[in-house]
Amino acid sequence: MNIKRFATKRIWILLVAILFTLNVSSVKAQEVITLQEAITQALKNKADAQKAKLEIDRASARVNEAKASGLPQINVNPQVTYNPLIQQSVIDFNGQQTVIKMGQPWTSNVAASLQQTIFDQRVFSGLKAAKSSREFYMINAELTNEQIIENVALAYYNVFVQEENLKTANESYINIEKMRNVISSLVDNGLAKPIDLDRTNVQLNNVAATQQTLINAVELTKNALKFYMGIPMETNIVLYDEKIEPNPQLILGEMDVNNRLEMKVLNKRKELLELNKKVTKASLYPSAYLQGIYGWYGTGEKFPWTNGKNNSVNWSDFANISLNINIPIFAGGANRARIQQAKLDILSTDLDIKDTGLALEMDYKNAVSNLENALINLENMEENVALAEKVQNNTQSNYQYGLANLTDVLDSDNALTQAKQNYANALLNYKSSEIKLIKAKGELNQLTETTN
Repeated sequence: MNIKRFATKRIWILLVAILFTLNVSSVKAQEVITLQEAITQALKNKADAQKAKLEIDRASARVNEAKASGLPQINVNPQVTYNPLIQQSVIDFNGQQTVIKMGQPWTSNVAASLQQTIFDQRVFSGLKAAKSSREFYMINAELTNEQIIENVALAYYNVFVQEENLKTANESYINIEKMRNVISSLVDNGLAKPIDLDRTNVQLNNVAATQQTLINAVELTKNALKFYMGIPMETNIVLYDEKIEPNPQLILGEMDVNNRLEMKVLNKRKELLELNKKVTKASLYPSAYLQGIYGWYGTGEKFPWTNGKNNSVNWSDFANISLNINIPIFAGGANRARIQQAKLDILSTDLDIKDTGLALEMDYKNAVSNLENALINLENMEENVALAEKVQNNTQSNYQYGLANLTDVLDSDNALTQAKQNYANALLNYKSSEIKLIKAKGELNQLTETTN
């Protein structure tokens, strides 16, 4: 085998892996992001967050619509009519019948009307329901944002762990390559067996394959993060270099179910249903409206809007003020049926609130338990890495003095690589458990203010 050619090829692979790990790009500018910045961009860009804001705006418009129902309603109604055939009537006057026309060829009515609600329980109840609906969508928007924050945080740390695994593979490649170069020199001088060089090259090939797999994994996880952030896929992003520190203090304290947005949404939904029942009941109450009309009435032989008395068109004004009262008596039982449906909807929501409360309590208990286990596992994996590094150093030293064989050296390197990967996966498991516990406490929105 051509050792120099092999070494050159592997060096290029290694350089590509290292460059990818460092996210170096000579074509496009990079964007270094923290978790907080990733969340901020997601809340700004994601369609779900934007739709939630639109629902709030739509609810505000419904509030204005409900307010308008209680304000004066003014309308102007111009009307013109042409009668090609005028009805005739017969009048009997002292035994003599006379045929007369009842009307004129042209008539016009131009009137302005003003209507003001004096009392209508449906208007008042509807306004309260519209305001409560806006509050409902505001809470629902917070719940949507919470889900976005959770998705971004999990995707962010998934990228972090994959990059840590790639760094571990790169370190392993460098270490094995150094060993391979030493063995190659020993083989050239007849101090080592060619089989040892072959085995080392096989190990190097395996690590190179792992590097390529991890490079692809980093790319895939970054694409997922970009999607949750709502940014173009061609954007080059680099995670902020930070050290993840466990926070056992999160386990302390208690959880108030009523602080969870899921419960707030359900409670607000119940409030809306109760207001809906009041609106339905309001149809049983009397309503009163005040109406005033002022207008002009014209009739004659010619088109009235452009003619007056000189052209046989007579105009006169008129006005009236009326009070309209509507007293519901009987509607066939439809209102009673609607009220009964509203009551059943409220009872159904009560059951949802009870069931959701139990589910949230279970989520909290499970989140605490998972975080405790994740902390223990993380501590064990950290100790395991330190032990694997010690074993590797001792094995390599013994190999140089002929006290260990190549198998021991390769095994120790594999053990260290596996220990570091296990530690990285333990970090991901810890951060996932941490995020879920923060969510279970109803404090996930705090990640927009500070990150660990």
